[in-house]
Amino acid sequence: MSMIPAEMTAIDCSTPGGPEALVPVRIPVPQPAPGEVLIRVAAAGVNRPDVLQRMGHYPPPPGASPIPGLEIAGEVVAVGEGVGRELLGQKMCALVAGGGYAEYATAPVATCLPVPPGLSMAEAAAMPETLFTVWTNLFERAYATEGDTVLVHGGTSGIGTMAIALGQLFGLTVIVTCGSAEKCKAALALGAAHAIDYSQSDFVAEVARITDGQGVAAVLDMVGGDYVPRNLACLADDGRHVSIAFQRGMVAEVNVMLVMRKRLTLTGSTLRPRSTSFKGLVADELNRTVWPHVTDGRLRPVLDKAYPLAEAAEAHRRMEAGAHVGKIVLIV
Repeated sequence: MSMIPAEMTAIDCSTPGGPEALVPVRIPVPQPAPGEVLIRVAAAGVNRPDVLQRMGHYPPPPGASPIPGLEIAGEVVAVGEGVGRELLGQKMCALVAGGGYAEYATAPVATCLPVPPGLSMAEAAAMPETLFTVWTNLFERAYATEGDTVLVHGGTSGIGTMAIALGQLFGLTVIVTCGSAEKCKAALALGAAHAIDYSQSDFVAEVARITDGQGVAAVLDMVGGDYVPRNLACLADDGRHVSIAFQRGMVAEVNVMLVMRKRLTLTGSTLRPRSTSFKGLVADELNRTVWPHVTDGRLRPVLDKAYPLAEAAEAHRRMEAGAHVGKIVLIV
């Protein structure tokens, strides 16, 4: 700890507002609690929940750092009580409940994953949030298995690109929706089986055409609102609908008879407020099931653009503009 400075630069968003609300500040370096490590951050991922937090719509859960940032990568420089000192100096990426936009951040050791050779720090920082989210929702809550056809909205987002990548690894046929022909082309190049330009076509009709009227086994939805009944129309019998966000509203009208007739399952989840023990169980499963594909180079995140930590506002402007394909990261 003697080599760790007393203060660090972090990005504050305590005053809600536009991207300009993200300002560099000097604050004390956090100390790792029992079961935690302190990571010297090399890179941090930028995610939609960070934007919502900056706007004042998504406060951190109790006990979490008020600094935004849900995923980091870097070197372990200190350990809390109960954590083996052999982790010191190890390169790790981690899912955190906050604090990522900073030079140092604490992380539960349970949610850390090792950064293998060949994976850059920017790539490592771009993985935990989307990997945990897609795995728990598409593969666990929606029970997607080899041979299933699934519909994923936001095909070129961080979530969408991760869903495409995992779908390829685990034998899914992934249909995505995108907002332009250019983004559809990008999604297809990344491995989506089909990409629907929702600005030009009715995705419900297109899904019916693609599946010969059978529908899809699961829908991963981050849109909500009036998309929900349309998503249900895309589902096959015994289909599963998983909500992870609601960009078009948190209220939807559902035809209950359709749910009954098709025996549909409607579910959803949030990740940030879940307990460390739950996230640790997910990390263990990812370490066994998915991380070998990272180690051998078969799974990589799609990187859009990297910004210096001090330019976090510009990173948020790019995310809000919607032009990105894949993940935006901050380099510390």
